[in-house]
Amino acid sequence: MNTVLRLLTLCLLAAAMTACSHTETKVKASDKFDSWDPKAAANYLDQRQITWMGWPSAWRDHDTFCVSCHTAVPYVLSRPVLRKALAEPSVSESERKLLNNVTKRVRLWNDIGPFYGGEEYDGNKIAESRGTEAVLNALILSSYDAQTGHLSDTTRAAFKNMWALQETKEDSRGAWSWLQFGMEPFEAKDSGYYGAALAAIAVGTAPEDYRSSPDIQDKLSMLVEYLNRKQATQSTLNRIMLLWAATKLPGLIKPELQKSIIDEVSSEQQSDGGWQLSPLAWPQDWSLHSLVRRHFRVDGSTQRTQSDGYATALITFVLEQDGISKADPRLKRALSWLASNQSKEDGSWRSYSLTKRRDPSSNIGRFMSDAATSFAVLALSEDGGHRAAFRGVVPGAVSKIPETDAPR
Repeated sequence: MNTVLRLLTLCLLAAAMTACSHTETKVKASDKFDSWDPKAAANYLDQRQITWMGWPSAWRDHDTFCVSCHTAVPYVLSRPVLRKALAEPSVSESERKLLNNVTKRVRLWNDIGPFYGGEEYDGNKIAESRGTEAVLNALILSSYDAQTGHLSDTTRAAFKNMWALQETKEDSRGAWSWLQFGMEPFEAKDSGYYGAALAAIAVGTAPEDYRSSPDIQDKLSMLVEYLNRKQATQSTLNRIMLLWAATKLPGLIKPELQKSIIDEVSSEQQSDGGWQLSPLAWPQDWSLHSLVRRHFRVDGSTQRTQSDGYATALITFVLEQDGISKADPRLKRALSWLASNQSKEDGSWRSYSLTKRRDPSSNIGRFMSDAATSFAVLALSEDGGHRAAFRGVVPGAVSKIPETDAPR
């Protein structure tokens, strides 16, 4: 009982500290959001992808590597936009290697090992690894196919793998088994919802009207039903992912739910124009665990109350995708925050672990900043750039997916 009272007291103190953080002086939002450096952002993201591919902990069998939610996936989504902004003639070397890696794993799907398995992990990790990877592969490949307007055979195979692993059990029916390491926001107990939203984004992003294919309609209906059935108890970050998915799949959610999510997010915007990450990352179940974790990491360190690069960039990007104008006061303030918070040191936008206090200059300590930087690029790019990247062909991007070294 004393432990519970102590935790509740700490929560009250942290809540008071958070309230104080909302009294900061408001910044004057500018109508110009071009005071950021695309070249520096590209250099940071390229180097981070190189680091990820060369990190022994990411290596897997058949000379492949794990595809991460925090570094690799956001990189794939943002790098084509930077290529357009920088007038680069072709994909970067890091992109090519990442696409080769995904292509190879899709083509060797029945022979290649899962991201996590073996004696050091419980039996669920194999299923979690397969479900997670299947969704990420489909998202990565469909996002590149969207640039050419053609759905490749490899991407069709990735979708086939994804649909084959869709859950049919009652509670999780329509979703996928998802990696759970107790690490928010990508690998936590509620991250299966995040993964299902990514699957919907992948389907809606795929060219040649893939979402209307007769052979996927039953599976797609299960996914839509799951996303709507589970949305009310999700974290705000997961509901933001649902809003993003709804921009890809018309009719996914009702207009009143769309408005509710936007209102919910708007109410959390801080006075400086950004968003704090920790209050958005836990389910709205008011459990003691969720209340404590909003304010404290598992190592006892306090969560940050400052506006955060990942939260601000993701929310800003999704609101733009939803059609909210950059002239809207909420977006003006958010874009102003992003434009003035790119690191002059390395071109990144800072975000911090929700799990432990980490050295922000270390490899692991940069994971959240990797995601933040990619979504900041998407949010700050001109409409013709990031919108085209997710809704059709990117002018001047790539004429085709680069040739791969993977076995055919």
